[in-house]
Amino acid sequence: MGKVIKKLNIVNKPKTRKGKQVLLNRAPKTIENDKNCLFVKGGKTSETVNNVMKEIMLLKKPLAVQMKRHNAFYPFENETGLTEFSQKFDTSLFVFGSSTKKRPSCLTVGRMFDHNLLDMIELNIVKFVSSSKFDTPRPTLGTKPCIILQGTEFETDETMTRIGNLFVDLFKGPSVSQVRLQGLETVIQITAVGKNILLRVYKTILLKSGTKTPRVELVEVGPRIDFQLNRDKLASSSLWKDALKVPKELTVKPKKNTNTDVFGTKLARVHVGKQHVDTIQTRKLKALKRSRPNEKTQKNNSKKAKV
Repeated sequence: MGKVIKKLNIVNKPKTRKGKQVLLNRAPKTIENDKNCLFVKGGKTSETVNNVMKEIMLLKKPLAVQMKRHNAFYPFENETGLTEFSQKFDTSLFVFGSSTKKRPSCLTVGRMFDHNLLDMIELNIVKFVSSSKFDTPRPTLGTKPCIILQGTEFETDETMTRIGNLFVDLFKGPSVSQVRLQGLETVIQITAVGKNILLRVYKTILLKSGTKTPRVELVEVGPRIDFQLNRDKLASSSLWKDALKVPKELTVKPKKNTNTDVFGTKLARVHVGKQHVDTIQTRKLKALKRSRPNEKTQKNNSKKAKV
């Protein structure tokens, strides 16, 4: 792969076929790739922070990139380190773990837009129970989860609404067209209680019932994490608007004079001009064709003359 020039943000032409494929995969597309998440350790981390990052990485796999070395910088003071890592590893999401005397056991979660910082929140780990403490086996790796946002704060507070959208972006998994019933194994519940955010993970178990629809039970598989919101750095309205733009190829033009009723039936109004029935060209049949009276009289007269 070619070298990256930091000042001009230009990538040189690749010299190998593999480098060319990497650049083509990272190039802008109409339908973008699935979002990878970068896991970065700060200058100092505690055992709790390391275990929480491992648990979140298991929920995010296979769309996860882990950096094993420590990096001594603070995202809220200078985010250039994260933007460089995002461009180097082609990741749109990041989880940064750190632990200091002033802010012990902290987790910074954020996302990028065009390799620039979009949203970022700092969470303090209040309580943590590892998934190894639960006896239930974990769901299949890489399955599409069902995400539940619970709490009125996600609807009334603008900041919490953006944070809920960030969590959905983090845990939504790969983009698929359909999900079969047996493939829906993981349920991630995110509850907002004031400034506290509670993360719970369940596994669905399908049991027999008297009907075709199975009976569903939820069993907690972990991890169980309680966060407390410390700081946030959200995108401005203009930057958020640019991030939500949809390419013209994917936009569907609204059809006029169409609406949908309560039952989901599509109704449309068609405007038809006045039809002139007299001038419509119809199919002419010999059996239905009327003969002229003059022709009939001429034939009868000719027959009488011959006789």
